[in-house]
Amino acid sequence: MRQLLKGNYAVAEGAKLCRVKVISAYPITPQTTIVERLSEICANGELDAKFIKVESEHSAMATLVGASSAGIRAFTATSSNGLLLMHEVLHWVAGARLPIVMSNVNRAVSGGWNIWADQTDSISQRDTGWLQIYCESSQEVLDSVIMAYRLAEKIMMPVMLTYDAFFLSHTTEVVDVPDIERVDEFLPPFQPEYKLDIDNPRMFGGLISPDYFYEHRYTIHKASLEALEYYPEVCREFRDIFGREYDITEEYRTDDAEVVVVTAGTITSVVRITVDKMREAGKKIGLMKLRVFRPVPIDRWRNVLGNVAKVVVIDRNLSPGLGGVFADEIQSALYPLENRPSIYPVVAGLGGRDVTPADIEGIINHALSSDDPAGAPLFWGLKQ
Repeated sequence: MRQLLKGNYAVAEGAKLCRVKVISAYPITPQTTIVERLSEICANGELDAKFIKVESEHSAMATLVGASSAGIRAFTATSSNGLLLMHEVLHWVAGARLPIVMSNVNRAVSGGWNIWADQTDSISQRDTGWLQIYCESSQEVLDSVIMAYRLAEKIMMPVMLTYDAFFLSHTTEVVDVPDIERVDEFLPPFQPEYKLDIDNPRMFGGLISPDYFYEHRYTIHKASLEALEYYPEVCREFRDIFGREYDITEEYRTDDAEVVVVTAGTITSVVRITVDKMREAGKKIGLMKLRVFRPVPIDRWRNVLGNVAKVVVIDRNLSPGLGGVFADEIQSALYPLENRPSIYPVVAGLGGRDVTPADIEGIINHALSSDDPAGAPLFWGLKQ
């Protein structure tokens, strides 16, 4: 059924379709309407779930540790400083191999206060062990919730799906909401092999000595890499049932491209328009959209970008003293290649600053006219 949904409501619909049983809620702009909508869905009987109002984002994630450890499908949502407050528990969730799914509405990290789009919040959690999926549209958001549970419960690792504040969270789009019977076909009930069970007692969360901790961390690393093998299978099965196609990355007009622009999130839509315009002008420009960022799909990046002359990476995030994180990681992944492309790192759109087609065209023309990316990021659109 096709509906007009804001991005946040698309997330709520996705959680409902997945029949989550425990939802922890602590509001923070701009994700608040996700948990507000889920509270309504639970209150009116659309979803049989325990809706728990907690006193902080730290408690929101800690609550789900208990639920997921007991074998219950669990969900929460957050943004920005709320995600940072969860940081300690995010490490615990991944270490405990709990398949929790969380949506994070990408918002600038304070101070000073800014409630608009910026991916630095989720990027700063990249080493916690959570898998990360970046979304461009409300349809992709809803579908990604469903696929995230399938992936998480297969490899027993948590998944964070992220999307841009206001550009997507509060913008209304047409979304195809699938029948719950088809979702049930795709996503079976959560039945973990190990869980808290008074009839079959086990110990969880015990001390791990130096004799075993190294191996324990390796199993987390190995499970994360397994997502690169299993997620494409999840996407193919999703396509067969629902008719929509996704993958680890999305390539657009890259086959003969001399310059490929790399993006994540809603800037991708702007780049796609610009690529078409510049193609009409005879310039061979392509686009690679990042979807899965953790684990890092090194082989895919190398296959798509390895034979391109120039790669422009546009980051809506900033690691002070370094630059954009996507650009840094792509440079690292491509460095071993004998004929690696020139990488042009660009930081743009921080704190919700608009990035227009004219901006994208200017960025691409800068790369086309330069033979030396100089290594330092180009901070596009700074007010002089």
